[in-house]
Amino acid sequence: MSPAPPQRNGLPFACVLGAWHAHEAELHGYLRHRLHDPALADDLLQDVFVKAMRQGEHFCALDQPRAWLFQVARHALIDRQRTLHPTEPLPDDLPAEPAPAPTALDRLADQIGRVLPRLDPADEAVLRACDLAGQRQQDFADAHGLSLSAVKSRLLRARQRLRAELLRHCTACFDAEGRLD
Repeated sequence: MSPAPPQRNGLPFACVLGAWHAHEAELHGYLRHRLHDPALADDLLQDVFVKAMRQGEHFCALDQPRAWLFQVARHALIDRQRTLHPTEPLPDDLPAEPAPAPTALDRLADQIGRVLPRLDPADEAVLRACDLAGQRQQDFADAHGLSLSAVKSRLLRARQRLRAELLRHCTACFDAEGRLD
């Protein structure tokens, strides 16, 4: 005796079962061809059927139920492949990667921290706030009771003095356009 067709709100889902019976063999062949594992193909086929049944009345309203079933089967295959990540255990004696050599910019950044305290406290404050901490110049101006143009001027002069200190106390070289060389 076959089970009664599923019902929702008293309506049988004959359209789901009809489409399923019409396309089940083709779907099963599609899955078996791509998986090469009959048991896994059966499992994914069952998942597709469950998803079709869960669609209920929405499945019955589809114009092309075969296309929908194959799309769900294809997505089930993709999801299955995503869960298969080939892994290989790493040996215990694997050497750690050496730390990358510091670049000229890294070395310069270290020197800035060393040279900043040698500047005038007002220069140090505007450089730390605007250039290092990323504070907007307008916010710095508002916080210190200055105009925006005054902050821009102070920042420009502070950068010039910082550059001069870096050239005086560090081995950094700058090209003709002021870029780190």
